[in-house]
Amino acid sequence: MQQLIRGAYARFATVLHELIKFGSVGAIAFVINFGVVNILWAMWGSEGTLSAKVIATVVAATFAYFGNRYWTFRHREQSGLAREYVLFFVLNGVGLLIELICLGLSRYTLGLDSIVANNIATLIGTGLGTLFRFWSYKRWVFMAPPVVQEEGQAGPLTTR
Repeated sequence: MQQLIRGAYARFATVLHELIKFGSVGAIAFVINFGVVNILWAMWGSEGTLSAKVIATVVAATFAYFGNRYWTFRHREQSGLAREYVLFFVLNGVGLLIELICLGLSRYTLGLDSIVANNIATLIGTGLGTLFRFWSYKRWVFMAPPVVQEEGQAGPLTTR
């Protein structure tokens, strides 16, 4: 029973530490994204609403990849920089799509054409996209390290 409790605590502590680090990297990436998109919106006006969001997200995602790879999930298995980076950006594209849907609904469906409305839609989309990103990065990009069995423990049964 004590081993079960220790194992549960260790898993919880690992997830909590990953979540805190992921949140820290995400907060910095959010500031980068928010800053870049607002600068571009100020420069381009309403014509570049979605394009500015795409550019800002690519800049912030590049920072987030390296922050998550080398800090948040550094203890996880590395499956190659190129593979991880491509997969990271594909999944980030899904997160971006979630953000763009929120922004597009606000701008084009509801007709809200102000920087304040854009920022509110961005905050909602970022929250939803972040939930997806945390789950998907852990599952497909920064995979769990392989389980190492202690000497003397029985491993999984194999048939020959």
